[in-house]
Amino acid sequence: APDERIYSTRFIGDRLYMVTFKRIDPLFVIDLSNPSNPEILGELKIPGFSDYLHPFDENHIIGLGKETEGNEWGGVSVKGVKLALFDVSDVKNPKQLDKYEIGDAGTESEALHEHKAFLFDKKKNLLVIPVTEVKQKPYYDERFGYYRQRYWQGAYVFSITPEEGFEVKGKITHNEGEEERDYYYYGSPNAVRRALYMDDVLYTVSAIKIKANDIDDIDNELKEIKLPFEKVKYYEYPWY
Repeated sequence: APDERIYSTRFIGDRLYMVTFKRIDPLFVIDLSNPSNPEILGELKIPGFSDYLHPFDENHIIGLGKETEGNEWGGVSVKGVKLALFDVSDVKNPKQLDKYEIGDAGTESEALHEHKAFLFDKKKNLLVIPVTEVKQKPYYDERFGYYRQRYWQGAYVFSITPEEGFEVKGKITHNEGEEERDYYYYGSPNAVRRALYMDDVLYTVSAIKIKANDIDDIDNELKEIKLPFEKVKYYEYPWY
């Protein structure tokens, strides 16, 4: 992949799965059984790129990254967060079984650069990622006289199988309202940072609270615990 940048790698047994990117997203399957002579077994080229790869089982891999598309200037524009499920059972011909895109350009997930924020359990059929989702339509703020971006913060909860792909089981937010204002986009105390489960309860954690939801019915909030939090001073403007 000359002139391309390595975005993510995953070593499983004697194979290396590697994603590079320049204009499209090649997923390479590389044989490492002879370490002194690595061999490319197959590759898949699709739009977008994966910043993180996680094994589903011996024949499938989950990719988390960004979607992309060509723009009018001949370059590439980065869009929302993308989940992809790859079938690598035929190493010479890897396939993308399904994908799910979240939000518009600017949408982020801590799991893109911190694997501890990525929660997956195959037996539970559970995948959870934190998301700051940029909405497509900005709103006009009369106090400032310009348009501001709408966005949603929380955790997306999926079920995932090779047969059905990604299915959204629900979304959990720690916001007091439905949407955040853009001055809290970076470092928001409401942003979900981690998720974990115990038995059939899913816990999500932010700087201001812990929420407990029923894994089988994500909309069923079982408990909310407020955490002590002191707002950072540079957010305190007199007009807010």
